[in-house]
Amino acid sequence: MKKHFLLIGSLLLSSMVFGQAYQRNVQGIRQQAMGGAGAAIPSDAATVFYNPAGMGALENISVYASMNLMMPRTRYIPAPTGAGTVDAKEENYTPFNVYFVSPLGYKSPLRIGMGIYTPFGTGITWDDNWTGRYLVQEMRLNTTFFQPSLSWQINDQFSIGAGFIYARGNFDYRRAMPYIDQNGTESSTELTGRANGVGYNLGLHIKPNDDIQFGITYRSRVNMNIKNGYAYFKTPSSLQPSFLNTSFETSLPMPQVVTVALGVTPNDYLSLQFEAAYTGWAAFDSLRFDYDNNTALLQDEASPRRYRNSISLRAGAKYTLKDERWDVMLGAAYLPSPVREGFLSPELPDATHFLATGGLSFKISKRITAIGSVQYTLGEVRTGLSTEHGFKGKYLTKVLNPGLALTYDFN
Repeated sequence: MKKHFLLIGSLLLSSMVFGQAYQRNVQGIRQQAMGGAGAAIPSDAATVFYNPAGMGALENISVYASMNLMMPRTRYIPAPTGAGTVDAKEENYTPFNVYFVSPLGYKSPLRIGMGIYTPFGTGITWDDNWTGRYLVQEMRLNTTFFQPSLSWQINDQFSIGAGFIYARGNFDYRRAMPYIDQNGTESSTELTGRANGVGYNLGLHIKPNDDIQFGITYRSRVNMNIKNGYAYFKTPSSLQPSFLNTSFETSLPMPQVVTVALGVTPNDYLSLQFEAAYTGWAAFDSLRFDYDNNTALLQDEASPRRYRNSISLRAGAKYTLKDERWDVMLGAAYLPSPVREGFLSPELPDATHFLATGGLSFKISKRITAIGSVQYTLGEVRTGLSTEHGFKGKYLTKVLNPGLALTYDFN
């Protein structure tokens, strides 16, 4: 019985934090088309997220809006027989981004910016009667980050920037329980909650000459605090005293990220970007939940996670056609999974991911630019065991993710 409620802790951690299955670098469509690289060469107002110091390179008031259509597909293959393959239900998600950047005055070295973006927002739904229903049937996550920012162009070579982050999120999680009432209906539990947290985004941009640019950014750890989550249990009447509906509290740490980036512009038409990002996943050693109404069967829990730190790699290229209205972009990325062996489970069947990306931008007019991108994510086929729950299987996840953005410059 204890394992069933340890699952609550492990589920909420994996659903609310940055596991690679949820860490989508889609905060800018142009950057997404270049493998997610955008910290070295500021190109539009999405630099508020990628490197706030890059706002200094934007001379005019700029407004940006984008939306993606994420289409994840996940398959579970039982181990060791392979019999009884199950596909998660096909669902689509629409993360969005809105940015604003403006100089504080004529020829001012200061820029202000604002970003509203949804860095984590997806979910998974398995059939209610599938073999892993006691682990998870359905999970939903939505987050929105608000980031006011400020940058200072120190001189032609150096600029610095910073942004304050206020984050909000909500989730829903549902699973079956192995108890049957007199009508033959299985018991179930559903958890819902709202979380909020604060953090910051720091950036340094260096441009020693017109051919080389560097970006260094630090996005702080954000603790998503849930103060009044609610756990609802549907059980036979004889078990209701042991499964009291209750509120709970917890804190879900999202890791710090350090990015080092290089941008190279060999000529007037071609630019290249390369990035390495260190993510402090080891912050997720365990997760604790404090339930307001404890019983003999529902105790405060601690679920081990033991995530490991990782380094992801990204690269992208942009080529401007001769009429200078069209840009063509290509990119790729390698994103290693932070989930150790023995901690793989179907609520977040995480694996190392490989990204292939591409896109086009078109300058509709002097002020308006349209940008489109496509990102294809392929996770490695991963066989693993959740030692905490004794559930073993093979998982394969693919994601197709097109996106569209419009920018308006008041030049």
